[in-house]
Amino acid sequence: VVSAGLPVVPVVLSGRGEGALRGQAARLLECVEGGGAGLSLVDVGFSSVVSRAVLEHRAVIAASDREDLVRGLAALAGGEMVPSSVVRGVAGPVGGVAFVFTGQGAQRLGMGRGLYEAFPVFREAFDAVLGELDGRLGCSLREVVWGGDVEVLNGTMFAQAGLFAVETALFRLVESWGVRPDFVLGHSVGEIAAAHVAG
Repeated sequence: VVSAGLPVVPVVLSGRGEGALRGQAARLLECVEGGGAGLSLVDVGFSSVVSRAVLEHRAVIAASDREDLVRGLAALAGGEMVPSSVVRGVAGPVGGVAFVFTGQGAQRLGMGRGLYEAFPVFREAFDAVLGELDGRLGCSLREVVWGGDVEVLNGTMFAQAGLFAVETALFRLVESWGVRPDFVLGHSVGEIAAAHVAG
């Protein structure tokens, strides 16, 4: 199992009960150990989200490599104490999903670069926003956001434009995974991003 350069990949499991969750972990462990040398960790994580039902008993393994995944699956399958890279729970009543978009102050040099390199959906959305903003800003927003001068990025015009671009692209990426919010809200430029993604 290889990770395609991402620092961590979530692998999601769920079942109708504790036994079903352990059974799913055991089956995935068998697959990973049986022929998993060529499996992509990103593909395993992606498939675990889009090709499985979302049931009440849930676990997420935050795996950085094959060993993390095997360790988490083995602990889940055996009903053992799970490592810190595994989060478990039982779903309660659903109250809706809300996305909160941050305002100025959350910007940082290089923000979004890893997502841009790893995910075509993020890249397309980010490029589309920059296509609209660069002409209005009179320069390349990408060069500011991914540049080396934090003082330039921290200027209101670039901080807010950069956050809007990253937040919009991040929303489109999560949306492409099938996650749909019931509510969106934001602070400052985050309000603009929330209004934009809401249509």
